[in-house]
Amino acid sequence: MTTQTFNFEADTGKILNIVINSLYSQKEIFLRELISNASDAINKRKFKIITAGSAADTVDGKITITVHKKDKTITISDNGIGLSAEEMVETLGTIASSGTKAFMEAAKTTKDADKMTDQLIGQFGVGFYSAFMVADKVEVLSKKHDAKAANLWASDGQGGFSITDADRDETGTSVILYLRNDAKEYLEQERIAHLVKKYSDHIAQPIFWIGKDDAADQLNSSAALWTRPAKEISEDEYKSFYHAVASAYDKPFITLHNKTEGAVEFTNLLFIPSSAPFDLYDPERKSKLQLYVNRVFITDDYEGLVPKWLRFLRGIIDTPDVDLNVSREMLQQNPAVTKISKAIVKRTISEMKKALEKRRDDYANFWDGLGKVVKEGLYEDTANSEKLLEICLFRSTKTDKMITLQEYVDGFAQNQEVIYYLSADDAERARLSPHLESFQAKDIDVLLLTDPIDDFWLSNIQQFAGKAFQSITRGEVNLSDIGKAKQKDDQPDETLSDIFVAKIKNVLEGSVANVRSSANMETSLARLVADENGMDQQMERMMRMHNPDFKGMPKILEVNVKHPLIKSLNAKLETGEFEGSDDFAKLILDTALVAEGEAIIDPRDFTRRLSDVMQKALAG
Repeated sequence: MTTQTFNFEADTGKILNIVINSLYSQKEIFLRELISNASDAINKRKFKIITAGSAADTVDGKITITVHKKDKTITISDNGIGLSAEEMVETLGTIASSGTKAFMEAAKTTKDADKMTDQLIGQFGVGFYSAFMVADKVEVLSKKHDAKAANLWASDGQGGFSITDADRDETGTSVILYLRNDAKEYLEQERIAHLVKKYSDHIAQPIFWIGKDDAADQLNSSAALWTRPAKEISEDEYKSFYHAVASAYDKPFITLHNKTEGAVEFTNLLFIPSSAPFDLYDPERKSKLQLYVNRVFITDDYEGLVPKWLRFLRGIIDTPDVDLNVSREMLQQNPAVTKISKAIVKRTISEMKKALEKRRDDYANFWDGLGKVVKEGLYEDTANSEKLLEICLFRSTKTDKMITLQEYVDGFAQNQEVIYYLSADDAERARLSPHLESFQAKDIDVLLLTDPIDDFWLSNIQQFAGKAFQSITRGEVNLSDIGKAKQKDDQPDETLSDIFVAKIKNVLEGSVANVRSSANMETSLARLVADENGMDQQMERMMRMHNPDFKGMPKILEVNVKHPLIKSLNAKLETGEFEGSDDFAKLILDTALVAEGEAIIDPRDFTRRLSDVMQKALAG
């Protein structure tokens, strides 16, 4: 009998320690991972038989669980594809080296590969090593399909592993776990039965508990939950299925279980999470929905099944209207999948709207975690953008609660005809903006748009319910006939000289696009606005994040003609020139930049000007 000893690759021991102690929050996950691997192995063997053209050589897959309390061992066995010694080195000796992934890549070059490769549940990577969370030692006894000899892989999860020639009559794999003293609970049938029901009840292969006298008790229903009538499924069963299919632990916010018949037939069992999935903002923005054909798993990596803004959706779609051997490339042009996608999007938006109307507090919590992603649909999903706009929530200046656009329109001030908004990166800081002063004085509500996507969808959507959107930081905003009428004392003096405004314009030529008087401020000295066709300050900030060399267009400096300082400076200039007027002009621009949250152009010159002005004020 030949035994070979191997060391784990560099740093594998350290990574394995992380896997064992940090990757999974619950030790019980090991059983789910090993059962999933066993199910993968069975599907691989079925694929092997089909591609070899041995239609008569079928295999009925099964998974068995056996314990020996005296030896403190639990064994998970399958009659799947098995592993050769070389594959043991490659897949079990290297952390995150995925046997399933390698198999799929190799299978892609095989004739009729698409028939079975997409039926694999998971990837034989780090999941296998979860066994070491409960075991001091792990052995893998395996006989490869069509091989005569078997091999035994063994490791304590520390320095390395060994591979020994072994005997095994049946093709397949047995994973033997020598349990730690604090993991004895997994020797009990009741505990194992509970975990199989919790995590693996929908696995297509039957899972058996092998007891005394080799009596076999099936632990899972081996039936897809989604095939049962919704009225027969309890909330706990839905929740358990959601936890298994989504690898999540929150309670689903919305459950969508429907069977559709007609032009296209499909069943969906989908879940909208109540909290954001950990990978929600993964740059690839991939959907995690699982596509089945008659309960046979096809893929969970199909990019076009739902729009990217619906990537938080979890669950399965099962249809008989797609061929089992369809490739991912063919799926993209498959008319049945296109119809299913449209139906799913329509159904999801409808259920979200119901939740908004009937469970407002719950919806607000959902929106807090996932609203930014839903808003992506406003920009990308033009076919549904109007319906999505109806279920979006926004912050505004007149309430601490988030509101819908319809609620904003219903609260229009007298003579208001447009939807005013302020684009900013933080709601609380936005409430201090000088752009809001006249709106607040006249009791006019303003939307506070603080999500980066807001500036993008506003470029595509011009109005809601016939009311146009208008930025309060672009162009000139006339509030004279809107909201509460101003008192006579609040009206600016139209005869006030604009000598200092002209002075500022002359001093700041080249630094700003223009300088003009404004009556739309109450207490602030000045503010910056963009041209009607320019970019809001927030959009320019985002552009600079992607391109540090982006400068943006010069802004218009609006000066508060009611401000005491401006009145005094005008009066001073009316009597002739005064020393320091240039510094005053530049300081006013600096205050406007600070109010916008922007950096002062020349900090050193700013400190000099400020100290000079203060020194002269004290001396005078």
